[in-house]
Amino acid sequence: MGIRAAHWDDWTLERLLDAKAEQRQRVSLVVPARNEAATVGDVVTRVRETLMETVDLVDEIVVIDSDSVDDTYAVATSAGARVHRAAEIRPDLGTHPGKGEAMWKSLFVTTGDLVVFMDADLHDWDTHFVPGLLGPLLTDPAVQLVKGFYDRPGADGPLEGGRVTELVARPLIALLFPSLGELVQPLAGEWAVRRDWFASLSVPTGYAVELAALVDTVRARGPEAIAQVGLGTRAHRHQALRDLGGMATQILAAALARAGSAAISATGDVVLRQYLRGLEPLERAVPVLEREPAEGWL
Repeated sequence: MGIRAAHWDDWTLERLLDAKAEQRQRVSLVVPARNEAATVGDVVTRVRETLMETVDLVDEIVVIDSDSVDDTYAVATSAGARVHRAAEIRPDLGTHPGKGEAMWKSLFVTTGDLVVFMDADLHDWDTHFVPGLLGPLLTDPAVQLVKGFYDRPGADGPLEGGRVTELVARPLIALLFPSLGELVQPLAGEWAVRRDWFASLSVPTGYAVELAALVDTVRARGPEAIAQVGLGTRAHRHQALRDLGGMATQILAAALARAGSAAISATGDVVLRQYLRGLEPLERAVPVLEREPAEGWL
């Protein structure tokens, strides 16, 4: 049996609400955010109005502010989220920059049995993303993790918005983790997971969190533990090519570590050297640290 695929409207909202009540499950929406004041308020407001106040599908919306220097914290709070600064969550465990760190820290300030992650920079999406991601978790006890997939419009074609996926993640999967080859969007920021399962995983502090969770899940539980759900269309802010180099480095480090490469350390930084012109290098330290499973501290 391979990775199960579904569409967001394969379940009615009534069916999901009944399943949630019957199983006595709580749902947390977690939005990791860094300098997303322009969009995070809309994400929070629409989910709160549609899935908390109109129906009782989501029990809490938690924004994890990852070292923002803009008004992300204030905007998210005004929109109705409970907002935590990542650096202030469990300070006894230290703090590190990165998306994965924010998601790992969320386990200490949320209560949901099911955790839905959504990026904060969405600007072409709808609230059906959340029930769509919850569908497999609420209807199939074997499923541990659900990935969203979607059309990604771009000025030069649909792949423009998925450069790291096409140039890094998909080749890595083909070469090292072929059991994940059926995934349409392995790096999708919209995904859901059982709380106790996510707490059992090692979590890269940076952008490799999505691929690492997939690899560790398929190895431990098999492809039947992963589902993917078509969510329609999604658009978000694209990063500069130079910044994508750091993202790609983190994903490569996590993948190579899981492939058994002794050259990859999960406890420090990798120096990435990029060239803007001629022989003048721009060096940046790219963190490849991984957090141990959170279950030991919960």
